[in-house]
Amino acid sequence: MANSSATRPFRVAIIGSGPAGVYAADILTKSQEVAGGDVHVSIDIFESQPAPYGLIRYGVAPDHPRIKGIVNALHKVLDRGDIRFFGNVTYGRDLHLSDLRSCYDAVIFATGATKDAVLDIPGIDLEGSYGGADFVSWYDGHPDVPREWPLRAKEIAVIGNGNVALDVARVLSKHAEDMLVTEIPDNVYAGLKESPVTDVHIFGRRGPAQVKFTPLELRELSHSRDVDIVLYEEDFDFDEASDVAIKSNNQVKIMVNTLTNWLAEDHDETRVPASRRLHLHFLHTPVEIMGTDGHVSGIRFERNELDGTGNVRGTGELVDYQVQAVYRAVGYLGSELPEVDFDARRGVVPNDGGRVVDSSGTQVPGLYATGWIKRGPVGLIGSTKGDALETIGCLLEDRLTLPEAPRPGEDAIVQLLESRGVDYTTWEGWNKLDAHEKELGANYVPEPGIDVTRERVKVVDRQQMVDLSR
Repeated sequence: MANSSATRPFRVAIIGSGPAGVYAADILTKSQEVAGGDVHVSIDIFESQPAPYGLIRYGVAPDHPRIKGIVNALHKVLDRGDIRFFGNVTYGRDLHLSDLRSCYDAVIFATGATKDAVLDIPGIDLEGSYGGADFVSWYDGHPDVPREWPLRAKEIAVIGNGNVALDVARVLSKHAEDMLVTEIPDNVYAGLKESPVTDVHIFGRRGPAQVKFTPLELRELSHSRDVDIVLYEEDFDFDEASDVAIKSNNQVKIMVNTLTNWLAEDHDETRVPASRRLHLHFLHTPVEIMGTDGHVSGIRFERNELDGTGNVRGTGELVDYQVQAVYRAVGYLGSELPEVDFDARRGVVPNDGGRVVDSSGTQVPGLYATGWIKRGPVGLIGSTKGDALETIGCLLEDRLTLPEAPRPGEDAIVQLLESRGVDYTTWEGWNKLDAHEKELGANYVPEPGIDVTRERVKVVDRQQMVDLSR
């Protein structure tokens, strides 16, 4: 059963077209074994959405200038022509594991993590309590979320001190017209324009030296027009571990200096107040979301203090804030994949260095994982590349011992999808949709009094995306 055939390519399916999946494909094609001619590969990438790029298209705030660079890098890989793209194909619905095993010698799961991690406190299910990941999907125009979002709150709490929390808070507090330079869909602009928000509060459990966001994310908060950043002296506590981190970690030093400078500027009484405020709170642990008639009306926290190690302990002091909406951004969680064992606590596919294992820890031949579904939702793009390198290394080590696919021809998967009536999209189709979105941006006519040039306007309806890809 060893896969040692020299008469056909080694067939690999990758489930997910975000950075994890595309990097895995790129690393495999550029590996020494493939580049040297010892192994010939044929790679197909499958994506549940009609468009590629995964979390880069549907999970990153549209006002990040660095997104374009990442998209350009992924585009170059997929545009080479040696990797096929099948969009609008959902694993577990349109294709099953037996289908993939029939057509491919190896399958790599790169499905990422798209669900909100659980925050188990009283009141979390009240109306007005939302998952940050769901809100991100809305403002990024994900085809599978409702087109409307209830933006009725004047005062909002965002729980979390990571990059997603800052993204959510920044988008909530920005004026809608300032988002028009991005690719946000028309329905998102309309929703943000009607928002009555005046105050957005970000709450972190630990101190300023322990935050999980990056300097770039932090600095972007200060770029919002007509939005004041408000900080509180009682939140600026530094223990021995904080001092060590500030002295030894340049990133921590930059962020602490930025925050302390903002704190000083906050007391400048000559400054004209903005119409909106973004409050940064530290040393707060959420205890309860309070409600009135089933709706969020406030949130209660316990104040913390640093314990000398950079961790915190509760002080017993409770403090309440009047808010009408709460967004939890305490992390992402991967989703279970059909026919594959799953670690529900960590939200990952169990694996050993990228080799998928079953509930007993035994390797499942031919199945691999990379990215967040492999290691959990931590780390940035650099970590994703490292993940892919490890996984592809394991795949290449195993290739001669893997069971051969009985239907390895490249037409087999196309025939299967078409026999099931799957309305799949292709890379050529994405280029058509991409051009259409750019055309929408070029032809955009802003409202009177707004001077803006738009590079693209994102299409959000799934069927329209498929039709435009034809």
